[in-house]
Amino acid sequence: MWTTKTFLTKTKRGNVLKIVREHYLRDDLLCGSEACNVCPQKDDDIVLEAKPASICGLFDYSHYLVLDTNVVLHQIDVLEEDALKNVIILQTVLEEVKHQNTAMYQRLLEIIGNKKRKFYSFVNEHHKDTYVERKPGEKQNDRNDRAIRKAAEWYASHLSINNVAGQFPQIVLLTDDENNRKIAQEEGIVCCSVKDYIENVNGFVGLADKLSKNVMPESYSKDALYPAHLTPSQIHTGIRNGKLHQGTFHASRDNFMEGTASVSGYEKPVLLQGHIGINRAIDGDIVAIEILPKEEWSKPSDIVLEDKADDPGDFLEDPTLLKSNVVDTADDDITPTGKVVGIIKRKWRQYCGVLLPSQFPGATRHLFTPAEKRIPRVRIETRQSNLLVSQRILVALDSWPRNSRYPLGHFVRSLGLIGDKNAENEVILLEHDVPHARFSEAVLACLPPDDWTIPEEEIKKRVDLRSICVCSVDPPGCTDIDDALHARELPAQTRDGLKKYDVGVHIADVTHFVRPNTALDKEAASRSTTVYLVDKRIDMVPDLLSSNLCSLRGGEERLAFSCVWEIDENANVLSTKFHKSVIKSRAAMTYEQAQITIDEKSRNDDIASSLRILNALAKKMKQKRLDNGALLLASPEIRFQVDSETHDPIEVQAKKIMDTNSMVEEFMLLANVSVAQHLAAEFPQCALLRRHPPPPPANFHTFLKAARQQGFEIDVSTNKSFSKSLDAAVIPGRPFFNTLLRIMATRCMQQAVYFSSGTKTQDEFYHYGLACPIYTHFTSPIRRYADVIVHRLLAACVGADVTHATLLDTKAADALCENLNYRHRQAQYAGRASVALNTHILFKNREEIEQAVVLAVKRNALQVLIPKYGLEGPLYLPSDKFVYNEEENVQICGGTVLKTFDELTVRLTLDSTNMQHRKLVYQLVTPYIPGVSYVKENEDSNEPAMDVEVVDISETTNKRKDTDSKSTKKKKSKK
Repeated sequence: MWTTKTFLTKTKRGNVLKIVREHYLRDDLLCGSEACNVCPQKDDDIVLEAKPASICGLFDYSHYLVLDTNVVLHQIDVLEEDALKNVIILQTVLEEVKHQNTAMYQRLLEIIGNKKRKFYSFVNEHHKDTYVERKPGEKQNDRNDRAIRKAAEWYASHLSINNVAGQFPQIVLLTDDENNRKIAQEEGIVCCSVKDYIENVNGFVGLADKLSKNVMPESYSKDALYPAHLTPSQIHTGIRNGKLHQGTFHASRDNFMEGTASVSGYEKPVLLQGHIGINRAIDGDIVAIEILPKEEWSKPSDIVLEDKADDPGDFLEDPTLLKSNVVDTADDDITPTGKVVGIIKRKWRQYCGVLLPSQFPGATRHLFTPAEKRIPRVRIETRQSNLLVSQRILVALDSWPRNSRYPLGHFVRSLGLIGDKNAENEVILLEHDVPHARFSEAVLACLPPDDWTIPEEEIKKRVDLRSICVCSVDPPGCTDIDDALHARELPAQTRDGLKKYDVGVHIADVTHFVRPNTALDKEAASRSTTVYLVDKRIDMVPDLLSSNLCSLRGGEERLAFSCVWEIDENANVLSTKFHKSVIKSRAAMTYEQAQITIDEKSRNDDIASSLRILNALAKKMKQKRLDNGALLLASPEIRFQVDSETHDPIEVQAKKIMDTNSMVEEFMLLANVSVAQHLAAEFPQCALLRRHPPPPPANFHTFLKAARQQGFEIDVSTNKSFSKSLDAAVIPGRPFFNTLLRIMATRCMQQAVYFSSGTKTQDEFYHYGLACPIYTHFTSPIRRYADVIVHRLLAACVGADVTHATLLDTKAADALCENLNYRHRQAQYAGRASVALNTHILFKNREEIEQAVVLAVKRNALQVLIPKYGLEGPLYLPSDKFVYNEEENVQICGGTVLKTFDELTVRLTLDSTNMQHRKLVYQLVTPYIPGVSYVKENEDSNEPAMDVEVVDISETTNKRKDTDSKSTKKKKSKK
């Protein structure tokens, strides 16, 4: 049978349309219960047990649970535990969850798919006895609640009539909606709140800890610490009339009491300061902002907050502590300032961290300190504090009432003991939202067999380059080799009598194995990038591809996508062609091995000849780029030596940069530019490109002031003038000064981002760092999904493969770019966190006295860099001894003046007293300042030393040879 649904809708032109839809109903849908003897169920259809044992003290009889939508949305962590079984998930609930939260929907599907959990999905919306029509004037939510009650009532009746041997499970409806429970009880349905049910479960210790805390109404004002948030309708009205603005809140990494949000109409991000200004927003939330009057505008704080372990309780700090004492409205640093007046959408996730020990024995309420400093502490309830206090744990946020200084949350699971290497790596991956689960069976099913070889028919479709002397050059230990090169002199010369060369870049043909819209493709798109930690690698595609079939290993035939040029001896590109190919690399070399081959004059074989041609051309290409305005920047980069058994770091050293690093980089850049030009011409609306916006002038303010103190006027009007100024800024006798200046210049840059060509104008394609009008990523498809898309587009251009709908969908391309940029950024952060973790392990029970350089001067600290280790962080200065001169940006203590670029000597040790935020301790050695500087015990001084901490270690350890957003002097590092 069927029923009909009628809708009236108005078109843009004002016409009213009547839409009638047929809704089919059936009477043969299975109930899924073993206790039923009427439904024609096979063994595979039966999910629910005939006599489930009751685990809840409130019900001493067998029963099935029926859940409403909010139970799934708010208590998914409880549902994922093995305690609850024999649960009925209605279609009404599934569809509501899917509509409201796709991530929660996927988690629910995983539970239903686990046969051991006994969760049965019942299609109540298509059963003739459980379907309910929406009444006139009835809200959709009320109709859905009625549908859930109807299904629960039907199950109870169905099982009581159609049971085996007169015994049958009863139905218990779990809902936290008090009104829904009241109506259900009046209708004779047994119901219970989730809290009451779970707190009476026997035999599952800690299950109650996973309960989500109830959200207190925003109107509740008793002991309120924060202003009430506006309602959704008030926010919508305010944004529409221009009084409010929408933006995403980004908390400061150095100062949790401060953040920004970019809003339309303002060139600078809007500054949000203090508890009241931030008003319970958490990093990532989409918020409604009210801009303050101009006379109340402020500027970002120059105070670096210290990490303190004590709990200040339910009161708020004075927000004036974050601001300068005097604010001049004419100051260039003054920023539009606002306050959060409402939350449009929460972007909360699960957070890693540690439990703070309670001062009261037997307490159940505790504070949780997240590993991410941008996230505030969280109040949770647990009866396992004695066990959890020594472990890294995962906590989910539930609500943030107005009368609580901290948000409320609940315990999710333990990750392992604090300090355990596996647990700490898990924290890094979870905190930076890095997908790292094992590849699913569906993904692995997309792979070819382990012994796959290139079919002869595939070779016939391609250009056979196996006879060409191709070789790869990568860091030591690299197994995911995605690029190789060749160069050979051509017999013909140019009209000007110049030598001509045949030069090729050959990239692993990952798209031959990763086909569109397969499970493998979707997983690679989700991950977007391979993530490199110090001691492990999280692959974007399974190891069979990344380290074997797609890796261009020496002596093995591989499928490739080749970009081949004719280039004259002055490094001018005469012609370009692209084609799918088959190659056989003659050698997989490290940068050092390639450099030795080039320098060893006695070697005149094909490999040496090819590398020398490539190296000579690369130097000319690089000079052309620099002359064109490309920036040669820098960042502190280090490499750990890792113990082969424990995988713990045993030493650290700065990375060595050789000519071969630059050689490979230049040809990767040339390939990327060549492909970008071709794609933009063939697919002007949907080419996947990469742009690097020029930094706004405000980004250079502190940098220019610091350079001026050293006697240099840096011209940042264009990237070309900037590059020339950096080249000229040299201090004889201080060779590291110019490198330091370039490191600081890197901090002024904006991030390079992926984008779809149809979303930007031609002028916006420009890549500021590389000084080129168009750019993309083509050269690393093993570890970047952006390159996979570029390969597909290029293959369609040259007729090597067919196109598909999603490639040409500009909306899908825009969403893809957003994910690519997010995953790329998170991978960088994860790499830096891994460096910090391994640095802490390295400095355990270790003391070093090293040279340091001042990178920045803050109101209460110096930001210093240790060149030997690439370590960087704040060196705190005691306010009773130092005076901060804001105008000159210097710190003064008696006759000692400390400013940017000053050279210091510091002592490094590790402070592990706060296991959540272990820190390197800096102690000033020279210049000697009584009462501040560290003095060895056997020296004649009784003055106390000054302890300071490092928060952030190194810019990164995992730069790639074609990384483009910051520096063009980087090298690829792979484990």
